[in-house]
Amino acid sequence: MVDVSGKGVTVRTARAQARVRVGPGVRRAIDEATLGKGDAFATAQIAGIMAAKQTGALIPLAHPLPLAHVDVRFAWQDDETLVVEASARTSAQTGVEMEAMVAVSIAALTLYDMLKAIDKGIVIEHVRLLEKTGGKSGHWIAPA
Repeated sequence: MVDVSGKGVTVRTARAQARVRVGPGVRRAIDEATLGKGDAFATAQIAGIMAAKQTGALIPLAHPLPLAHVDVRFAWQDDETLVVEASARTSAQTGVEMEAMVAVSIAALTLYDMLKAIDKGIVIEHVRLLEKTGGKSGHWIAPA
């Protein structure tokens, strides 16, 4: 682990995103709540939040952080592309970028699990950091 003991405690935030491409009919099954495993969005949201809280255990050199807030949201870009976005916030000596990225990754994987009976060809892509604030490097926004 990197020694962060000399760093100051600051409020740190991060936003990350993943895209989930699905086949025809998947959106309708989600919207009409006809999935055998239940509510895909609620399940994936809880999975993403739980995963963010476990980042220090999942990523070998990540610091365990006291998370003040984690949120996972979903928005359809079109009928076959679902955007998963997560945000995380803490007051700590290191940032929450990994927590946000773990949250979107696990939320996307949970969606795959919930939807694979309908479409085994689901593609999870473009997991990336969108924005971070706080710490020595300050505010950063991903290029468009």
